Amino acid sequence: AKGQTMRAKQFNDILAKVRETEHEHVVNEVVLRSQAQAEYTAQNYGHFGLNLRRYAHFTSPIRRYADLIVHRALIRALHLGPGALPDTPLDELAEIAARISAAERRAMTAERETIDRLIAGFLAGQVGASFAGKISGVTRSGLFVKLSESGADGFVPASTIGDEYFRHDEAHAALVGSRSGTAFRLGDNVDVRLLEVAPMAGALRFEILSEGRSLRGAGLRSRKIKGPRDNKSPSRKATKGYKGRRK
Repeated sequence: AKGQTMRAKQFNDILAKVRETEHEHVVNEVVLRSQAQAEYTAQNYGHFGLNLRRYAHFTSPIRRYADLIVHRALIRALHLGPGALPDTPLDELAEIAARISAAERRAMTAERETIDRLIAGFLAGQVGASFAGKISGVTRSGLFVKLSESGADGFVPASTIGDEYFRHDEAHAALVGSRSGTAFRLGDNVDVRLLEVAPMAGALRFEILSEGRSLRGAGLRSRKIKGPRDNKSPSRKATKGYKGRRK
């Protein structure tokens, strides 16, 4: 229910119900996206995903500054000799934790953008080729598709799908045709054609080749759209924001 506080056991129960079913990947992805991003804190709030009341992030060998802080705290607590954490006020530890969390987010963003650019550069010579993929995100403006072979992410603008208006059905995580009721849902397997590559932006634009399925007819198979769409270079207005990243 809206406003209800979710507990780790409830998420685990949901994941258990779809294990080894066709919906497992999609549900796992949705559950993961619904979680708040982890962050370092001076207070020990435990670990939601692991359902632990007390938790400390620590790896060996030490790879992160957070590991070093915990390592020095253990030296101090267990009286193991030099190198112990000094008597640092809690507010200073909170500031350190905030800086570490911010640095980690920057590193993740840099890594993601680097991978996107490298993959886009790799696919730059394959414009016009067709690929199998899976719908990995659904927004009002279009579909995100992850290619099965390379893991590349690209965008299909809603305005280029079929010959009817597609509305965003948030409850079903789908784009639904206003006349036909045909839907493209999160997790659907689709075939796409690569139309445009922007290596410096790490962006790919696809044309969808598969038709969707009726929301009422869950077992319907996808069909190929007859003939390619107009593959002229799109206007700036039509492609503006197609690099937009899903959550």
